[in-house]
Amino acid sequence: MGSVTAEKAANTWGTGTSGAGAARPRPAAPRPRPLARLWALPPVAALGLVFLYPLALVVRQSFQPDTGGTSLTPYTDMFASTAFHQALWTTVWLACAATAGCLVLGFVLALVIAFVPFPGARAVARFVDVFLSFPSFLITLALLFVYGSVGMANGLWTDLTGAAQGPFRFLTTPWGVLLAEITYFTPFVMRPLLAAFSQLDTGQLEVAAGLGARPARIVRQIVLPEARPALAAGGSLVLVMCLNEFGIVLFTGAKGVTTLPMLVYGKAILESDYPGACVVAVVNILISVGLYGLYRVVSRRARA
Repeated sequence: MGSVTAEKAANTWGTGTSGAGAARPRPAAPRPRPLARLWALPPVAALGLVFLYPLALVVRQSFQPDTGGTSLTPYTDMFASTAFHQALWTTVWLACAATAGCLVLGFVLALVIAFVPFPGARAVARFVDVFLSFPSFLITLALLFVYGSVGMANGLWTDLTGAAQGPFRFLTTPWGVLLAEITYFTPFVMRPLLAAFSQLDTGQLEVAAGLGARPARIVRQIVLPEARPALAAGGSLVLVMCLNEFGIVLFTGAKGVTTLPMLVYGKAILESDYPGACVVAVVNILISVGLYGLYRVVSRRARA
């Protein structure tokens, strides 16, 4: 009995010792050296000189009316104007509608390129990468050559029917701007989707198809959950870019379509109202930064 008790005590002592050893705190991570922090000074200084300093000048100019001094008069005058309200509403609904159209069209096209075998699929995927480098006004000019008042579609219509002019006049309306934005920004949604689809295990699709699942169910239950992060990233990028788009609206020549960037151009260049233009620019910046911050918060909670 004494030997058994001693053996248990020895085992208990050994277990306690090993448990204490396992519970030792981990060594603290090494703190960055002061010299390592100095490497961050050149890029921070370049960022401040190229971006932050001009931005600070814009913000300061927005508080300096033409009468002199510093006041909130430019903000109160701009917020009370009907032109600002219309430009804000036009910017928001065009950006939201274009983002929704790009998400739907981009998802369908990426799905076809990634999972529907057809000749030239790889070439089309590479063309999407090249399309991202095109300027926005180039796509608008292409649409003008096709659907403009003297474009190919109207010319073909007049040749076939003998009419004086064709029926395609929508490019000078908000719907023409919306079509141009969807055409230009859809590849910005397709690129992250194609990257996400390339990492998808095709074995899951084969098993689901072998069990009798229809294509719509496979897309809804297997493909779409994997594509949600890419859709969120591409959609947020398109939304911010549509809010700040200037070239498409300018080159379409749409009458009555005034967005916030166009209002900045009109106030600064046409009316020489620099404080008012700076006010609109500050509002546009705040909207973009707010949307980015909202995206970061939502993405973190989604990961959690």
